[in-house]
Amino acid sequence: MVKTSVRRATDEDLVLLQEIEDEADELFASIFSISGWRPAPPGIERSQQPGFILVASDKPGSEPVGFAHVLGIPGGDHLEQLSVSPSMTRRGHGRGLVEAVKGESGRRGCNRITLRTYADVPWNAPFYASCGFVECAPDTDFLRDLLNAEQQRGLKYGRRVQMGFDLSDSQSR
Repeated sequence: MVKTSVRRATDEDLVLLQEIEDEADELFASIFSISGWRPAPPGIERSQQPGFILVASDKPGSEPVGFAHVLGIPGGDHLEQLSVSPSMTRRGHGRGLVEAVKGESGRRGCNRITLRTYADVPWNAPFYASCGFVECAPDTDFLRDLLNAEQQRGLKYGRRVQMGFDLSDSQSR
């Protein structure tokens, strides 16, 4: 396994995020037989939301091959997006990003991290479960609104679940 280097995204990194996510989303489009999957938002748009963006690469200072976008929300942090370029998967970059998110969220004083994902896609819910996330119900206005927004957008290609990770008793801090 390649050693993953994770750091905060720079302005230069932001221009690469949409391409990384669009490439990763092609895998969903093929699994769910969807043509015209909606393009990812630009990295600069992501950077204007409250929270943080981390990028992963093979070595310090090199071009990102993946990223995690975390929203600061009432009651914790929410892992809005985690994408790794398909040519760089299965090398530990996703897991490295998740562990870095746990560490950064803990340093920020958060007690939990939530996310929404596809339940039956191997690199989604099963992957997050292997990182310590467990299925849970939306229990804040933000999370309930997110569920409603997903339903209105028609994210019906597969079963979606919410998952959470409790930072209050983890070693991530």
